[in-house]
Amino acid sequence: MSQQSTNLKALPRNSAVPLYQQIQDSIIHKIRSGEWAKGEKVPSENTLVEDLGVSRMTINRALRELTQQGYLERVHGVGTFVAEPPRHASLIEIQDIADEIRAQGKVHRADLWHLQAEQALGEVAQRMEVTVGTTLFHIVMLHFQNDVPIQLEDRWVNPQLAPEFLTTDFSTITPTQYLMELYRPDEMEHIVRAVMPVEELREMLAIPVGEPCLRLSRRTWKNAAVVTLADFTYPSTRYDLGARYATNN
Repeated sequence: MSQQSTNLKALPRNSAVPLYQQIQDSIIHKIRSGEWAKGEKVPSENTLVEDLGVSRMTINRALRELTQQGYLERVHGVGTFVAEPPRHASLIEIQDIADEIRAQGKVHRADLWHLQAEQALGEVAQRMEVTVGTTLFHIVMLHFQNDVPIQLEDRWVNPQLAPEFLTTDFSTITPTQYLMELYRPDEMEHIVRAVMPVEELREMLAIPVGEPCLRLSRRTWKNAAVVTLADFTYPSTRYDLGARYATNN
C-alpha cells in the first residue's frame, strides 16, 4: 500500500453519517477485504487529511477509535498499523525471533546497542553462577518486525563456552541462532514476569505510558555450567507467552 495515497472513496458531505464514521467504515472495509493487510502501515494523518479534505481532528478521532476497537495499532514515533494478533513465544523450547518473524512473511532486523566484555556483579554473577568479578560477554539488541520494535534482548554469555561471541557479526545472525549452532543445552529455565517499563525502555519499544511489558528470563546450562542468561522484554500488546505439551497419563 502506498503511503502517497489512501485509496479511500470520496466522502459524501451531505450524508447523515458523520465524517469520522465514514472514514472508519472505509478503513474497516479495506482491512476486512484484505486490501490493507495485517501488520501493514497505513497512511499518515497528514496524508489522510490531504487526500480526504477533512480536519486533523476528524482523522485523529477516526484512528483513535479504530485503535480502541482493535482494528489499528498506533506505535509512538513510528506510525499506525493494521492490528495483528499478538505473536506467541514458547515457554518450553528455544525459538529464534528472526525465524518466527520470517515464517510469518515479515521482515526482521535488529539494532545492536551494546556488545562488550564486562565483570559480573551482584545479581548477574549469582544468576550466571560465577564469582563476582568474573569476565562475561554482554549484548543488548533491539529486534524489529517490519520496523516495529517487538523485543529487547539483554543477554550475558559465558566466554568459556562461547569464546568467539564478541567477534561475531550479529547483523547476519542473532545471538540465539549463534548459540544454538554451538551447543544443545542440558537444562533450560524460563521465568515470566510482568514489568512496568521505565521511560528509556518505553522509548526503545515505542509504547505509551502505562502499557506494561512481559519479560521472559531464560537460563541454559551445558555440563553443569550456565552458558547464557537472557532477558527478553516484549510490549504486552504485541506478544503473548505460553506453552502446549503432551502429558504422560
